[in-house]
This record gives sequence, structure tokens and C-alpha cells, in this order.
Amino acid sequence: MKIVFIGTVEFSKKVLQKLLKIDANVVGVCTKDKSSFNSDYANLTPLCEKNNIPFKYVEDINARENVEWIRFLKPDIIFCFGWSSLIKKELLTLAPMGVVGYHPAKLPHNRGRHPIIWALALGLNKSASTFFFMDEGADSGDILSQNDFDISDTDDARTLYDKVSNIALLQIEEFIPQLQNNSYQRIQQNDDFSNTWRKRGKADGRLDFRMSSKAIYNLVRALTRPYVGAHIEYKGNDVRIWKVMIVENANDNIEGGKVLESQHNELVVKTYDGAIRLLEHEFKVLPKIGEYL
Repeated sequence: MKIVFIGTVEFSKKVLQKLLKIDANVVGVCTKDKSSFNSDYANLTPLCEKNNIPFKYVEDINARENVEWIRFLKPDIIFCFGWSSLIKKELLTLAPMGVVGYHPAKLPHNRGRHPIIWALALGLNKSASTFFFMDEGADSGDILSQNDFDISDTDDARTLYDKVSNIALLQIEEFIPQLQNNSYQRIQQNDDFSNTWRKRGKADGRLDFRMSSKAIYNLVRALTRPYVGAHIEYKGNDVRIWKVMIVENANDNIEGGKVLESQHNELVVKTYDGAIRLLEHEFKVLPKIGEYL
């Protein structure tokens, strides 16, 4: 089974490493030489060079020259893991077995953008790791493999990214032989149960201390590394916030945003329903007690 692999992020690299480890026949890789869009960008070319796999840097995966490059390789199947644009019909139908994509959500629920970020920001406690056959919609094709996982209250973007990746690698070990011997199943999604998460914008990462402490905690852990980080607007600048903790028993008779403590490079700030301690941040000068954020 000849595989063409498309990807450009840390997860893509982990999957490509797994495919090579289990001796899957990867005949070509489409990737990017850099990315200002993907904060978890990873360079796949050293893996390709080490294993003598042809690779091509692409911007528009649907461009004629890229489609023809893939066609020349005569893949039986295409894997697209960690790519931020939709694949069009010509490429979707090029390989006899189609294109397999990946989405860390319990499809048909929560299609769309930034599934790890939204799951944490919304405080979900369960989700799933899903491989599916791509169609012209967004995350709407038949499911190939789906494994549930729990999201703990202490998970953040880094731990959940790693958790999901490890689950996905086990799924790959299971379904590659099924694809090779044609014993896999396709499970059609029920669109009646679907919803689509929108693309996250800069404003979605701004901390407003009129929010509840739990909402702030969830937003910070959702956007921490390997992502861009939540931020505070302070004296005309964006200040990244990487880690916080909820402070119990804060004085209710204080307005949200007021700095209650400022020492040892940590801040305690009043929120709508309590307070939050800023543990890891990028303040160059620590705000003083009594200031407002």
C-alpha cells in the first residue's frame, strides 16, 4: 500500500515517525519549509532525507503542479494529518482508497477549527481521537477509527496534545494492517448531531478579569504552549500569560481586574467570582498592588 503523506506540524512528524517505524510504504511527503500560521510547526524534511523519501514544499496543496507531483507517485492512499486548508475534489479522488484525515474530537460533534483549544477553553471533560476519510466538507467524511479519551482539570494544551498524539499512534498501528488487507470499516457520520467550531481569533485569547476564575483558567491552559498563549492588554502592549491557578476565598467586595498581590514575579488579580494567580507570564515590569489589568 503506497502512501503519500501531507503534514506540517508536530503531530504530523510524530505520525510520520510511527509510519516509518512500522515499515509503512511512504512514497512521498508534501510539507512546508516554514509556517507563520502553525505555532506547532515541525520540519519533516530531515525524516524524509534520512529515509530517502521524496518530498515537496507546497503552499497550495490543490495547485496543479502539486496534484501532478502526487499523481506521479501513484499512491494507493493519501494521509493528511496537520494541514490547515481544505483538500479539493481532484486530490480527494486521486488515490483509489481516498484521503484519510485526522481530527481530535468526537465526530460528528465539534467539527472545524482548533479542537484541542476549544475543548479546553470550554471546559469539556471528554473528547475523542478520530481518523476519517476526507470529503469536500470539513471533518464530515466516514470515520475510519475513533477512540475516546478523558480531559482532566489539570490538562493543558501541552499535556492534551501529547495525550491525543499517543492515542492516535496506537490507532495507526491498528488500522494500517486493516487498510492493507481491506478489512477496515467506514462508519458514516450523522450530520444531525454535528456542530462546527469556528476559527479562533486574537480577541478570543484576551483575558478579561470580569470573567470567572474558571473561565480564565480554562482559556490560559487552552492556549499555552505549543500554542500562542493567552494575553493581557497592559499599557498598550500584549503580555502573554502561560500558566495560572485559581485562588480561593478572595474578597468579593473588590472589582475585577484589580491587582491584589505583586511579588516574587507572581500576581494575584481579582476576577468576577474570586481571584487568579499569574504564575508564568511575560511582564517585563510587574504591575503594582492596586493597579488594574
